[in-house]
Amino acid sequence: MRREILIALRATVVTLILTGLIYPLAMTGVAQVLFHDRANGSLVRDEKGAVVGSELIGQAFANPAYLQGRPSAAGNNGYDATSSSGSNLGPTSKKLRDRVTADVERLRKENPEAPLPIPAELVTTSASGLDPELSPQAALWQVPRIAHARQVAPARVTQVIESRVQGRDLGVFGEPRVNVLAVNRALDQQFGKPAVAPQAATTAAAK
Repeated sequence: MRREILIALRATVVTLILTGLIYPLAMTGVAQVLFHDRANGSLVRDEKGAVVGSELIGQAFANPAYLQGRPSAAGNNGYDATSSSGSNLGPTSKKLRDRVTADVERLRKENPEAPLPIPAELVTTSASGLDPELSPQAALWQVPRIAHARQVAPARVTQVIESRVQGRDLGVFGEPRVNVLAVNRALDQQFGKPAVAPQAATTAAAK
């Protein structure tokens, strides 16, 4: 009995060292060498080196001069990476209908020159609540508002968005999309940073 307990303890210790220490350290080291940026969260930095967001996590952009992403149900204020989730509200939910109705009214008010219908993804949350991307169609729908806020021709904003369209992975997987943060940074680089909207909560990229 004692011999069997010692064998079990040795096996447990060896397993813990191999799988709980050596393997994680090895994988972390490989990731840091081969995929340094992604291993550290795909962080995006501005010209001064300050972190303004992540390529993988959406954030709120209330300033009309910026591209706006999908709504988020992650956390109390949305886009909370520690509370990643969808709303889990079904199609018969009054709360969901009221929220979508309010978003539709807001989008129509903020985008009076945009064509109807409003792209569905602009009023629906993703399963994670952190989706950092939009379809090109949903991004281009916002061009009139962005162009008006920045006092530039719509064609110039369209060009910035279209130049940031990412195709299907390996030409097969997924759908074409644009990263909201990448487009907003490109807009600032092309046209300069806009004034902060008085009614909007500032974001890291809008400061």
